[in-house]
Amino acid sequence: MNTPIDTAPARLLRKVRGTATSDGAGVRLTRVIGGHELPDLDPFLLLDEFGTDRAEDYIAGFPSHPHRGFETVTYMLDGRMRHRDNHGNEGLLTPGSVQWMTAGRGLVHSEMPEQESGRMRGFQLWVNLPARDKMTAPRYQEFAPERIPVVQPAPGVAVKVIAGRVGDTVGPIVQPATDPLYLDVALEPGTAWAYALPDGHNAFAYVFEGAVTVGEGEDARALESREMGVLGGGGALSLRAGGGGARLILVAGTPLREPVARHGPFVMNTRQELMQAFVDFQEGRF
Repeated sequence: MNTPIDTAPARLLRKVRGTATSDGAGVRLTRVIGGHELPDLDPFLLLDEFGTDRAEDYIAGFPSHPHRGFETVTYMLDGRMRHRDNHGNEGLLTPGSVQWMTAGRGLVHSEMPEQESGRMRGFQLWVNLPARDKMTAPRYQEFAPERIPVVQPAPGVAVKVIAGRVGDTVGPIVQPATDPLYLDVALEPGTAWAYALPDGHNAFAYVFEGAVTVGEGEDARALESREMGVLGGGGALSLRAGGGGARLILVAGTPLREPVARHGPFVMNTRQELMQAFVDFQEGRF
């Protein structure tokens, strides 16, 4: 989907450093969105980073659990994760692959490591659904790394286009409700890159290797490794890598501006809908 371009400079409005936590059956991770410091960034409800060489930090995985009313986006950088659900769907996420799961009216699924040693690294993002889509049928958009385009829009810059557009290249993920942008950006040392964010989107950048400077002149601010920057003020984003280069995810989406009633794995618009989700799950209607 094409969106207008805002030519005002984008600024780093605030920085967020994630909090160590665990989820599933004890998987250790860093919660960046969804904690006390940043409960959400409409339409994004949660961002977890997982990354460890210690099998005991991930081996128990995420046994069967329900979801309703939103989408989960899993992006694997390293490692292998097997997905299964109660509708008979199954898939293997390998390094560089992406799964965009629309839970819709409900499913029960598991995400379990398919390795007993080595590095497991990646992200899980939760994206809200508008009220009209919360009870839609579940579906998956799952792409192996070779199906996700990588472009070089400038010298020293490589961008993996998971969702959204870079130049004439469009990512494979499609979601009209939030018109998402999801880029994996690699910058060589000292390299600069300018990008036009979609107009009206809420956007953030999360640096997972190296460091970058966001903005230019008096508005320039540093974003260090393992820091998330909430972006705003305009759509003309300027990034410059530090001396060690940088790698980051750049994510944006259309805010829904709807009431949110959430508890655990369910995200609805009202408390009544939330309670109904628990009843439906307990009575086996997922």
